[in-house]
Amino acid sequence: MDSPEAAAGTLNPELGRGHFEKIASLLYSASRITMQEGKEELVKSRLVKRMRALGLGGFDEYLSAVNESPAELYHMVDLLTTNKTSFFREDAHFNFMKARILPELKGGRIRVWSAGCSSGEEPYTIAMVLREHFGAGALPDVRILATDLSKRVLEKAVAGVYDEENLRDVPVPLISKYFDCVDAKKPRKYSAKKSLRSLITFAPLNLMEEWPMKGPFELIFCRNVMIYFDKPTQEKLVNRYWAMLKPGGYLFSGHSESLAGMNHSFRYVQPAVHLKE
Repeated sequence: MDSPEAAAGTLNPELGRGHFEKIASLLYSASRITMQEGKEELVKSRLVKRMRALGLGGFDEYLSAVNESPAELYHMVDLLTTNKTSFFREDAHFNFMKARILPELKGGRIRVWSAGCSSGEEPYTIAMVLREHFGAGALPDVRILATDLSKRVLEKAVAGVYDEENLRDVPVPLISKYFDCVDAKKPRKYSAKKSLRSLITFAPLNLMEEWPMKGPFELIFCRNVMIYFDKPTQEKLVNRYWAMLKPGGYLFSGHSESLAGMNHSFRYVQPAVHLKE
């Protein structure tokens, strides 16, 4: 039976230290994401709405539900995943891609992986860069794989609809070239055109589990994802990326993510750019 508080929509359960530690442990076991102390209010704010929807009156009941249901565990991980992103984020990477990498790719097969693609801004940016480089002529065999743990944000990525604030870092000529205005009311909404969508395959993927794709990739973007993992997990992930890249392929990490102190075979090229020789 629903608790009176949950039914009334006024649920405000106490998140005790033990609750937080159990939630952090479950999150780490499922995704290797580390939830640091000090994030208690974030955890509470993201989970209370779910508890209300389930008619649960406290975190003891919620943790029981999570332990009894793999689907509910996944839902919890999804809710606690941070999905901050933007178009042309850390644009030094895209400038390097245009100046150094694409001129060396004379055509043929090009495979790119956006690992931790969130709501799609990164893979759509990559698609724009590729379209602009190859121009109006025939595009080579180009595919972008875009994966994320969260099915919730993948739904937005697949929809490919963004409001004008989301597109603030996209040059105006590229907006008109690659997006259709689908709602003229403020804030205007824009939908990615087929010329971008046709290059991208979106799929759910937990980076800590087996990877069904075989590769190899010319480029892997895993930016501002590894900051949520501990060092042993980061090192393992970096070496798995190395195995997925072609010789001469590049790994892009976030500018706040360093490979220093890890045992790996990449050569440092410039901040957050790493080459498999």
